[in-house]
Amino acid sequence: MEKTIKRQRLPDTDSVEELARFWDKHDLTDFAHDLLEVTEPLFVRAKGTSLSIELPPAEAQHLKKIARSKGLKETAVLRLWILERLHEFSSIRRAPNKALHPAAQKPDRS
Repeated sequence: MEKTIKRQRLPDTDSVEELARFWDKHDLTDFAHDLLEVTEPLFVRAKGTSLSIELPPAEAQHLKKIARSKGLKETAVLRLWILERLHEFSSIRRAPNKALHPAAQKPDRS
């Protein structure tokens, strides 16, 4: 009497832990019949604008040391600093510039 081999199914879950446990015990080649070929990228990183800056060698070396101490790349440190300053700058409440408001400079002729 032949035994029917029960075909395993891929788990239907979003749990990273559950998927990790499943793939620790299974091989991807056992599920080739369930796989689909993807022709388009699924995860596309949004592109930002790239900037280039020049620093004197001593400042570039200092930046490198700071980045290394934080376990980051120099570009990541610069990006964080720039974003912090932009946030600070955008939150500053400035008094209106009187030169931009001519009505405020004209004497009242009533």
